[in-house]
Order: sequence, then C-alpha cells, then structure tokens
Amino acid sequence: MDVSVTLWVLTIVGLAALIAVDFFIGRKPHDVSIKEAGIWTVVWIVLAALFGLGLLLFSGGQPAGEFFAGFITEKSLSVDNLFVFVLIMAKFAVPTQYQQRVLLIGVLIALVLRAIFIAAGAAILASFAWVFYIFGAFLIYTAWKLIQEARADDEDEEFEENRLLKAVERRFGVADRYHGTKLWIQQNGKRVMTPMLVVMLAIGTTDVLFALDSIPAIFGLTQDPYIVFTANAFALMGLRQLYFLIGGLLRKLVHLSYGLSVILGFIGVKLVLHALHESGVHVPEISIPVSLGVICGVLVITTITSLMASKKQEAAEAQQAEGPQKGEGTQKDSIDV
Repeated sequence: MDVSVTLWVLTIVGLAALIAVDFFIGRKPHDVSIKEAGIWTVVWIVLAALFGLGLLLFSGGQPAGEFFAGFITEKSLSVDNLFVFVLIMAKFAVPTQYQQRVLLIGVLIALVLRAIFIAAGAAILASFAWVFYIFGAFLIYTAWKLIQEARADDEDEEFEENRLLKAVERRFGVADRYHGTKLWIQQNGKRVMTPMLVVMLAIGTTDVLFALDSIPAIFGLTQDPYIVFTANAFALMGLRQLYFLIGGLLRKLVHLSYGLSVILGFIGVKLVLHALHESGVHVPEISIPVSLGVICGVLVITTITSLMASKKQEAAEAQQAEGPQKGEGTQKDSIDV
C-alpha cells in the first residue's frame, strides 16, 4: 500500500484529535460507570470499523483485511494486558476516580513507544528478510510459554516494577501519597514525582514488554507500517474504556491465555511459511481471509468455553459452601432429638 506523507500527517493529526477529545471528556476525575465505559468502547470500535471500511473503499480488500486482522489480534492481546493493569492499579493503590487519567496517559506513552518499535521493525524487515524466521520462532516460543503460564495458574501473582522504573524513582524520588492528578510536587525543597506519575510510567513501560509479542504478531499479518501503526493505535486507544467495562469479567476469561497462544502460534507458523516462500521454497502461504477466520474463530470459542468453565466453577464453589452448612444443620437436629 502506497502511503503518502500527506496521508501519514493527516492520520496522525486525526488520531491526536481523537485523543484530545477523549482527554477533554475525561479531564475531570470521576468513577467510570459501566454505561459510560460501554458507550465509549462501542465508539472506538465503530471508529476502527469506519477506518477499515475507508481502506476497503480507497485501497481495496487486501489492506482492509490486513487492518481488521491486525486490529482484532492487537485488541485480543491488549485484553490480556488488562490483567497486568489490574495488578499495577492494586500495587500502587490508585483511587478509583484517578484510574481513567492514569490509563489515558499510560496508554498514550505506550502508543508512542510502540510507534518507535513499529518503525524499527519495518526498517529491519525491509533490509533483512531472514528476520521473519526469528519473529516466527519467537511467536511460537511465546505461544508455548503462554500455555505453560496458564497451566501454572499462579493466583498470588503480583506486579514487579521493572529496572527502568526503579531507576527513575531513585533519581527523582517519590511522594508518599497522591496529590490529586498532579505529577510533580515540591517536598522538603525538592521536586519529586507523585505516585500518579509513577503508575502512569509503570503502565506505559510495561506495555513495551507486551509489544515484544504483539508487534511481531501483526507483522505476521501485514508488512505495511501504516496498517501496523493504525491497527495498534485503534486497539490501544479504546483500552481505557475496555478496562472499566470488562474489569469484572477478566477473571472469568480463564481460557484467554490458551486462545492467545493458539493465535500467536498460528501467526508464528504463518511467518515461517512466508519466510520460506521469500527464500524461494515452494510452500503454501496462509491468506488474510484464512487468518482473519482463524483469529475470530479462536476468540469466539475461547470466550464461550471460558464463560462455561467459570459458570461451572462458581456452581461448584456455591455447592461446596452450602455443604458444611447442611451438615451442621443435620447434626444439630440429631442432637435435639
């Protein structure tokens, strides 16, 4: 897809305008309701769909298919990120009325960092086709690692601050409490960070680790930097509202890691096949329609099986909780007799 500098500029300006509107609407700290989160989640999805339809009308089915496949993949991977965001919010005890501001700035930092990753990835792939082998092998390894982590089922998982974040905290110092939405304050004659800034940096920099999986994954679906960037942008910008909308459902998506491992493994195989094809080996390549069908199918099946498993587990726990109570009642009746 041939993208002019003018289109790049217009796209970035348009995305910046959307971010500004989002910031203006959520500028006043408040608890986000399910209704508000639901409305804005739908708005972001509709905007992404309209962008994809625009690609279909002006550039054809191939770029549009690549965008939708990339967007759905990045969106599904970003849902997995929300588990870590929940841990970060708990670690720093972020007041509920400030959480939307934290997510907005944190996601904005993540978007800028991902743009850098995308530019670097596009340059590397353009110069060294053999990198597709590395990306493919890395995704297959990541898929296996996700399965291992899902089987471990660590309930006591906690967020660990990365080295960069710890270094920044040591350099500038951190206030002992939140000061509204302020990022810096004067404390004992020294300018120090507030916990608000620390948690924003935590979310932004932690997303870089997820980008190590998601960027190779989307490059497995398309090598067009414009589509890679816009798919990432639309997936990330609706993440804040999605956090509040499905926050209570995250624990019910018990099979999400398995679904994501299948998707990453599938894209990894697709990348390896593409690399072999580029090397002159006659192997079948996986088309975008097939990729889109597999990704959507896996996510639907994963969601259904997750909800069924969660419902079954809740029923078992409720039955187990009622068991001792019934036993106590029977024992008391026998004594009375």
